[in-house]
Amino acid sequence: MNDLPVGKWLLDTFLGPRPSQGSLPDGAGGLGWRVPADDVPHTRTWMSWPSRRSVWGRHLAGVQQDIAVIARTVAAYEPVIMCAPDAPTAEAVRVACGPDVTVIDAIPTDDLWMRDTCAVFRRDGRGNLDAIGLNFNGWGRKQAHDDDAEVARSIAEWNGTAFSEADVVGEGGSIETDGDGTVMATESSLVNKNRNRGMSRDDIEKAVLAAYGAEKMIWVPGVHGRDITDNHIDVTSRFISPGVVMVQVPPGDRNDVWAKDAREQFAILSAATDARGRRLQVIRVDGPGTVRSRSSTFVDSYLNFHLVNGGVITAQFGDARADTAARRALAEAFPGRAVVQLDVDRLMAGGGGIHCSTMHQPIP
Repeated sequence: MNDLPVGKWLLDTFLGPRPSQGSLPDGAGGLGWRVPADDVPHTRTWMSWPSRRSVWGRHLAGVQQDIAVIARTVAAYEPVIMCAPDAPTAEAVRVACGPDVTVIDAIPTDDLWMRDTCAVFRRDGRGNLDAIGLNFNGWGRKQAHDDDAEVARSIAEWNGTAFSEADVVGEGGSIETDGDGTVMATESSLVNKNRNRGMSRDDIEKAVLAAYGAEKMIWVPGVHGRDITDNHIDVTSRFISPGVVMVQVPPGDRNDVWAKDAREQFAILSAATDARGRRLQVIRVDGPGTVRSRSSTFVDSYLNFHLVNGGVITAQFGDARADTAARRALAEAFPGRAVVQLDVDRLMAGGGGIHCSTMHQPIP
């Protein structure tokens, strides 16, 4: 290991041979910069500690316990940096998360959803890394975000990474990329006056493609106004690899708005082609039939997983059949990675999951 660059060692050890995603030519998609897929080797995972009772009320302590569990689990595979709002809180977070999690108080935050507030990292194929901000505005000004609006820039500065802002308002969880020229998103989240007033879908698409260094965007309608995110795609549909998508479909007896949305996403993606002209292969994962929570905002998503070096961190809901099937599907989708399922019901009851609470920083 000592004779290899860290990135090459991680790639060879955890992932094995991987087809090159390639970088864009200079002048294309933002001067050659491209957001890679989640499965590239990581330098670290960024997280944020929930600390505001004004956001979480009586559920705060339970959500903190779930975030600590996620942080400790991720830290078994790769470094974790947890942002705490101040020095006294940071000391308590170190106790909760243990010695393997690095806690800093230099970057204050309002909430825990680092996928949406963090910088999105890009690579240029020449060993360089930069970061873009998606102009986080509290999911359409639904929540106070004075600190969270500065997180992307602050993390880039802490990291010594060049930073720029995209010409679009959105969140990291609202856009999925295959790292090979294709992105996908819900219209309900991005083509929404609470984020991008006065911009057409074409305008937004051009801005997203430029920011991500991609050539094609696949849109699904999504669901307006039923949750704080306006239906982020990373709860239902995820890229597994270029040309391959996984979609979670609910039990047949469910006909609520979320079930209809999931089936619509499955149908649209099954008929879609990517930037390379490949017909997408769509892997179906069945959602749980039962969950432990009674919360109306509960997210019962296996697909809100976080990839780490050598692992896949996802949820379980107490439905033994569905939990096992999801674990097997993820193991087959990501061979060579350990699949770890966590009970983080209190976090999921808050409307998000493991992917929502983490952001990976790729190795350049």
